[in-house]
Amino acid sequence: MGLFDKIKDHFNKAEFSVAPNKKLKTISRDFSNAFDLTLVFYKGNKIADGDLTLKGLDRKTSKDVDTRKYEGLKIKGSMKVGDTEKFFEDHFGVKVQVKDKEGKRLVPNAITLGQAARGEY
Repeated sequence: MGLFDKIKDHFNKAEFSVAPNKKLKTISRDFSNAFDLTLVFYKGNKIADGDLTLKGLDRKTSKDVDTRKYEGLKIKGSMKVGDTEKFFEDHFGVKVQVKDKEGKRLVPNAITLGQAARGEY
């Protein structure tokens, strides 16, 4: 990744806000619009119902997470994919995976969202 791309990812206007009252399909759409990637939510090992809210999915998992204190957290293109997935696990108690734009291939955890959006893997 070039220096220019790294700087661009850090200051890119594309950022993604996470709110617990949003439906999963809305969060996934917003993520796709911001990063040109697919964000998939899981309930256990199955893909979660997109009509659930993040807060509703949290109620259906075994983890006890207080989603109110994480209202409006932001994800930027300079974050690594693995850190983004861990962010959702730590802050909202849900498992997510980042996939390519078509939602077919998993994106490697060691690259940034910006690199993944540019197909640099």
